[in-house]
Amino acid sequence: MDSSVVEIPLGATHRAFMMPLLDLSLDMVPLANPNEVATFVTEKRRREHLSGRYLLGLALKQWGCGDLSYLEIQRDEFRAPRLAYIQGVWQRTPLPSVSIGHSGGHAFVALAPAGVSIGIDGELLERRLATNAFDLMAKGDELAELKSLPQHAMRMWVKKEAVQKSMGLGMHLNPRDIQLSIENDNQIISIENSKIQLDYYEYNGYRIAVATTGQEHRPMNAEESLLEETKVAMEDNPDWGVGCKTNRNAL
Repeated sequence: MDSSVVEIPLGATHRAFMMPLLDLSLDMVPLANPNEVATFVTEKRRREHLSGRYLLGLALKQWGCGDLSYLEIQRDEFRAPRLAYIQGVWQRTPLPSVSIGHSGGHAFVALAPAGVSIGIDGELLERRLATNAFDLMAKGDELAELKSLPQHAMRMWVKKEAVQKSMGLGMHLNPRDIQLSIENDNQIISIENSKIQLDYYEYNGYRIAVATTGQEHRPMNAEESLLEETKVAMEDNPDWGVGCKTNRNAL
């Protein structure tokens, strides 16, 4: 792995990495979408995007996904990233859940096994959050606690961002509706019917939060749907085939 990449020590089943933003050309980043990159107005946004996708590629190789040419990043209506096989690659091997972020000159990537949704967020330790933003991220007793402990505002912010990403909703999930403990590094919180494991770290000069939850069913693409229907048909009828039996009889 690139010497600039640092692995963030998590539990046994999840992995996370961080890396300084790099000046990369598009051909160095197989998981980048040229059409999406072409829409970026600023060089900063381009560097963040390409560095995040480059780091994801390195992380996937560590995970065991050796050939990135078969993979792409898809986005749903909430812009949440999803790793998928490109159209025409008839694969059903489960792919990990991924989360990508960037802040303070670094890119962050987290991976979790299929069936688990993961979110990661990081901010520099020295960064502070203005008090006039507190009302935007907390309410009620949580807001009162935050105002009494303003030094923990950024700590709360990275936790809420990680939760938003793990739920696949981003800012469509109002941070004021995410109720959590400001000071606890490890906690389980509930949002509607979802239980979310939330862990906080201070590592390599950053505040880092990682949230995981059971992954909701996501719509499959056409190939995934056909493969799933094929699997069900074969399980229901062991003698079922796709043309093979007929062809043998015709020879």
